[in-house]
Amino acid sequence: MDDLHSATGSARHAGNSASDPAARSVVPATAATIAEVSSAGQRIKANIERVIEGKQSPVTVGIAVLLAEGHLLIEDVPGVGKTKFAKALARSIDCSVRRVQFTPDLLPSDITGVSVYNSEERDFEFKPGPVFANIVVGDEINRASPKTQAALLECMEERQVTVDGVTYGLESPFMVLATQNPVDMEGTYPLPEAQRDRFTARISMGYPDRTAEIAMLSEHAALDPLDSLPAVSDATEVRTLIAAVRGVYVSESIKAYAVDLAEATRRAAEVRLGASPRATLQLLRAAKAWAALAGREYVIPDDLQLLIAPVFAHRLLLTAEAHVAGRSAGDVLRRVVQQVPIPAPAARATL
Repeated sequence: MDDLHSATGSARHAGNSASDPAARSVVPATAATIAEVSSAGQRIKANIERVIEGKQSPVTVGIAVLLAEGHLLIEDVPGVGKTKFAKALARSIDCSVRRVQFTPDLLPSDITGVSVYNSEERDFEFKPGPVFANIVVGDEINRASPKTQAALLECMEERQVTVDGVTYGLESPFMVLATQNPVDMEGTYPLPEAQRDRFTARISMGYPDRTAEIAMLSEHAALDPLDSLPAVSDATEVRTLIAAVRGVYVSESIKAYAVDLAEATRRAAEVRLGASPRATLQLLRAAKAWAALAGREYVIPDDLQLLIAPVFAHRLLLTAEAHVAGRSAGDVLRRVVQQVPIPAPAARATL
């Protein structure tokens, strides 16, 4: 999550965090609901942190992605808690959860489901696959073949599954939490650009600090806290929170700022494929959820700056020259944040 922190300029732009009068006049009726979003987010976060020590930023991004109706890719080295975090988030919500271990022999029908012949009814009967759940945990997604990975494309984008010409809708909330290992790439199939673009954000857990790792040794050595982790929310509440997040106010200047950030990635000399329009939309949706979790009814530039790395970095394809020079997508995004002008605060309305 270093990129997430380094891409932000919160201290430089504290003046833009002031309350927006236009926002207050547009959505005053949602104040109580936004407060509920913030309260529920803190409750879910505290529950997850019973299992994951010292990872506040990744946890908050994961909750924001859930409330933004997106999907999360967790990429990091083995043993840092990728799958444990995905399970903790899923278990914190009392809803249907299915886990899929991606392997080279996994078939698309193992994900979506299959039609089988029912001899008694003399007709084909559809047997739903694990994708028919509120939260789908896909462990090591890059170990399955491209055609199996592609089985998730329709459900992640359109929230539906088509099998044998019949389309089945997926229940809300619906979220794919996938993990992958960036090292030990032998026998793996890297996600293609189109698949990565379906994920709202990509996060890394990183190694815990010394204090957190010592605490983990004390608390996790005998019992796994994940086994006794209770649910602190449910699907009905999450749907209510999602509806509240949709109502978060976004000014025209903030929308223009999001587009300016995306266009800057497309013009960058080190980038051969910049952020897509879908990426811009996902950045704005995630920023609305981030604002609501912070107890605000409106989005500010800081929200976009905080989220640009997890939302944009996995979508950028750098040039060969950039790779040779040792530059990363995070480097590009840091410069983009520094160079793109920040929108001025909205003029104070006359009350």
